Amino acid sequence: QVQLVESGGGLVQAGDSLRLSCAASLRTFSRYTMGWFRQAPGKEREFVAAISWSGGTTYYADSVKGRFTISRDNAKNTVYLQMNSLKPEDTAVYYCAARDSMREILPTDSHWYRNWGQGTQVTVSS
Repeated sequence: QVQLVESGGGLVQAGDSLRLSCAASLRTFSRYTMGWFRQAPGKEREFVAAISWSGGTTYYADSVKGRFTISRDNAKNTVYLQMNSLKPEDTAVYYCAARDSMREILPTDSHWYRNWGQGTQVTVSS
C-alpha cells in the first residue's frame, strides 16, 4: 500500500520561506509522477506543482511560479516543495499526490493522481 507523509508545514510571516517534504513508502518511487496541491478553507483543492518520474520536467501553477520549486530525491523516496516569498494567500493545507507514470506530461487535475497524503498546514500571516 502506498503511503505518503507530508511534513514541514507551519506558521510563518509574509516573505518567509518553508520547505515541505513528502516521504513515500514506495519501492518503485522513481516510477511515480509526484504533485503538490493545496486547499484553503472554503475553496476547492488546487494544483500547485508537479514533477516527472525522472525529475527532468516540472510544472507550476501561475500563482506560485518563480516563488516555489519542486524537486525530488529518488534515493530517499522524497519529494520537496521549497516555498519562498510566501504570501497570506498561500495559506492552505498542502497535499502530496502520486501516480505510477513515467510520462513526461504532468497533469494538473487532482483526479488523475491515485495516492494522497494527509496534508500539512501552512499558515502565512501578514
